[in-house]
Amino acid sequence: MSGDAGSCDSKDAAGISERRCGVGETVEQSGTVGGQSVSVGARIGRRGFLGRAVAGGASLLALGALGDRLAATVGANPAAAATDGTPSTVHQWAMVIDLRNCNGCKLCTQACQKAHFLHADQTWIDVFQMETSAGDTYFMPRPCMMCEDPPCVPVCPVSANIRTAEGLTLVDQSRCVGTRICMNSCPYQARYFNWSDPEPAPRQPFPQEPSWPVPQVKGTVGKCISCAAMLPSGQLPECVANCPMGVLYLGDLAFDVAVNGIGNVVKLSSFLAENDAVKFKESYGTNPRVFYIPGHGQDIDSD
Repeated sequence: MSGDAGSCDSKDAAGISERRCGVGETVEQSGTVGGQSVSVGARIGRRGFLGRAVAGGASLLALGALGDRLAATVGANPAAAATDGTPSTVHQWAMVIDLRNCNGCKLCTQACQKAHFLHADQTWIDVFQMETSAGDTYFMPRPCMMCEDPPCVPVCPVSANIRTAEGLTLVDQSRCVGTRICMNSCPYQARYFNWSDPEPAPRQPFPQEPSWPVPQVKGTVGKCISCAAMLPSGQLPECVANCPMGVLYLGDLAFDVAVNGIGNVVKLSSFLAENDAVKFKESYGTNPRVFYIPGHGQDIDSD
């Protein structure tokens, strides 16, 4: 972005009104998310476009506006349609991970740990260095897969594992008694036991509940939550918003749209089909809602 500190210009794209006021000044954006008028304003420096406030807020404004437009023009996912054929207004969250762009920086991991005040060994989204059959290496982020048929849910003897109407699997730490049966049932090793007291956390913006389990509770199980409490207020998950390479996308299956932290908005179904997206360990029958886009000749074990 260029311009003098005192100059401003306005534009409209994908249903979003945007007013830019130069480097070091303010970007103001407004649009409609879920039928509600929302505006986001943040100061921009020379690297400001990658800042969380703008990348997160602006991107999800685009998600909502484009999602509404797609739903109106091409229809929502039939699986999410109401009985009368009208599009569902309930989001169905998913994630896309574009392995072609991941450089292994682990800024997604760091952002997640910082936001949720996790110990260093609790990596709700981790980045693994992998090797192809040809001996080449690549990097693979691994969050919770938010399975449609999560094996962790039915095995919990106290019903502490829940799956929301929007497709997110969460842990109710007020119920969890620490049996760790769910950890043994997860084929993705995406759960962590809280062996010690949590990191000190300041006053949080959301109540301590399954959608925002901060701070964690000693003697319970914790995991990736896709920053569930942030989504209704128009914010991207921390890992998505803080990935400078645009590797991670928050997707909505109901509105057939996805957006990453650097402002790229795509039609989800086309993006997955055109890039031969696969699911990790799909043969386990868990129906993950995390899609991977290969790009280095790797086998994601999708059979």
